[in-house]
Amino acid sequence: MSLSLPLDCPPRRLFLIDGLGALLTASLLAFVLVPLERYFGMPVRVLYPLAAVAGLFALYSLLCYARFPANWRLYLRGIAVANLSYCVLTAVLVVYFWQQLTVLGVLYFVGEMGVVSGLVAVEVGIYRRKLLK
Repeated sequence: MSLSLPLDCPPRRLFLIDGLGALLTASLLAFVLVPLERYFGMPVRVLYPLAAVAGLFALYSLLCYARFPANWRLYLRGIAVANLSYCVLTAVLVVYFWQQLTVLGVLYFVGEMGVVSGLVAVEVGIYRRKLLK
């Protein structure tokens, strides 16, 4: 069984996957990392805004899934750019708070960036592939 998303994944389903992933991220940040801040090292004052951003991304993607707009390419490009921006922001925060982060914190945030970057690659691939058809 492969965990990768094929480039023929229906765009509507991709919005669902993105939205559920963002919801998971928001939940982990707010309900796991915040109470266990000392084990991860990222300050609570940073975790809550990150969770809020992930929550907004979840809302965006789940609304796109529910309504599936005719011009879905524009919305897919929007969430891909937002996800990539989130990865850049996370990388900046990891560098900025490097001295405070624990090994577990670094592993969490690097893993999160890897998953989100992989999703961005699929989103861009589907955007381009559907654009060429």
